Amino acid sequence: MSEYFTTRELAALLRIKERKVYDLVSGKAVPVRRVTGKLLFPKKEIEAWIASGGNQDGAWIKEKAAPDQPLIMAGGHDPLLEWALRESRSGIAALLDGALDGLERMKARNCLAAGLHIPGNNDGEWNVDAARDMFAQEPVVLIEWAKRTRGLMYGASIKRPIAKLADLGALRFQPRQPEAGSELILSALLAKEGLERSSLKISDAIERSETDLAMAVAAGRADVGLGIEAVARQFQLEFTPLVVERFDLLVWRKAYFGPPFQKFLRFCSSDAFKDRARAFGGYDCAGLGNVMFNGA
Repeated sequence: MSEYFTTRELAALLRIKERKVYDLVSGKAVPVRRVTGKLLFPKKEIEAWIASGGNQDGAWIKEKAAPDQPLIMAGGHDPLLEWALRESRSGIAALLDGALDGLERMKARNCLAAGLHIPGNNDGEWNVDAARDMFAQEPVVLIEWAKRTRGLMYGASIKRPIAKLADLGALRFQPRQPEAGSELILSALLAKEGLERSSLKISDAIERSETDLAMAVAAGRADVGLGIEAVARQFQLEFTPLVVERFDLLVWRKAYFGPPFQKFLRFCSSDAFKDRARAFGGYDCAGLGNVMFNGA
């Protein structure tokens, strides 16, 4: 990763025109280096500059005035994310109780970031509509973390292939909690097949994580669940892929540049992280860090 932002990259990050960046440089208001006539902006100094509120009118007033959020990652559960938070030694704790729960915790400023995997409105882009609807006027950024393969997981004792939801018949389906993004995806998949939720034989119990869902199926408490490939492989379950979802992180912009989140991101660019993602299976981390949405 480059240690410097270009003028264009810094302008995109700050959501200002490149001309404004030149004005900041002229006014000696932003950290900068001049190399063979080119302006380069050291990332660590820019991060510290932004975290301190910057030295420009308007753009960073909200971040400077806002209190720091607790070092908590909320939102949808993901075993690779959970592992990365722990192994990065970033100090960020995991409270992964559903994508919709993460949105509410973000709105209440009870976390620094939330993992989302929410289908877009009218076939829109993953997570962007949800972020825009709730945070268009807030200082947040939505970045891609990984693409995940989601589908039907079931035990080898089911002596027939399951290609789609319509194939479940009388098999017991294990749901997640209402706040889970997978429940929104289930509704979208049912609609795509022209089915109602009542078409499924849904268990009365719920499971609150991807891992717990796979454990329920592996233990025989349910026959089928809608989970991610990584946990299906972990519990040696049969798996039929149905959708590739994008799992993004919605982050307060000030927190994004803080040492804990930057330490976490650096770890996610390491070989150790990439090796673990390959070992889990069902992940595509090539777009990690791509900015998908910027708030006010």
